[in-house]
Amino acid sequence: MNTTINLAPNGVLYLTFDKLTKAGVKHGFSTRIGGVSSGIYKSMNLSFHRGDDYENVMENHRRFAEAIGYNHLDTVFSDQIHETHIERVGIKDRGHGMKGEKGMPGADGLVTDEPGVPIMTFYADCVPLFFYDPVNKVIATAHSGWRGTIAGIGGKMVEYMCKEMGCNRDDIIAVIGPSICMNCYEVSEDVALQFEKEFPQSIHDELLHSKGNGKYLLNLWKANEHILLSAGIKSDNLDIPEICTCHNPELMISHRQTMGNRGNMAGVIVL
Repeated sequence: MNTTINLAPNGVLYLTFDKLTKAGVKHGFSTRIGGVSSGIYKSMNLSFHRGDDYENVMENHRRFAEAIGYNHLDTVFSDQIHETHIERVGIKDRGHGMKGEKGMPGADGLVTDEPGVPIMTFYADCVPLFFYDPVNKVIATAHSGWRGTIAGIGGKMVEYMCKEMGCNRDDIIAVIGPSICMNCYEVSEDVALQFEKEFPQSIHDELLHSKGNGKYLLNLWKANEHILLSAGIKSDNLDIPEICTCHNPELMISHRQTMGNRGNMAGVIVL
């Protein structure tokens, strides 16, 4: 799976991705396990905006950060409005989102080259994208739901890293993180038609499967793989763990599986 399941001494269970670990960058993706929240938020809910108790969420962040090894009070959050705006952040932005306010305005992608700035995006079926340039020491993360995927946020992040951060696309390591799989992700015909329009005919059979009656199964993993490879990410530098959030309700938080009654997981990366 190119993924390692880690159990920290404080009881937090989180995932790391082998290519990023081998490259030496600190990162992690949360699971349900190891937090203090209860009820529909059980237990490692990392969102301040789903109705959970603020103090519980703050304690969850403290525990998650302790497990991975960064200061939770320095974390910078994305805003996540299902668009493609990318925000460059740094020391001046540390802690943005940690007081319960929204994350960086309008940003579904965050990037930095400054050490000690943990950048975090949030998930409950949408696709997490992680990026690391080990040569120029640049990290990034992006939230790619179906709208962000159609708009190509992954490719836009690669372009941003190259044009604005001085990266070479040959050096960038990318990960498509835990998210909903094709077998669990049913969409309407209007969404399917948008994907057919935006993606080449050659991958349509892998991208979409018709269930009849205007319903389709959609493969966001394949779509994001195509986007990243087309943007110049080398296949040897791309990890796709293929862990389905909806198939693993005891480990993962899924919007579809819970019918929206849930908290959020998060992905973090820090220099």
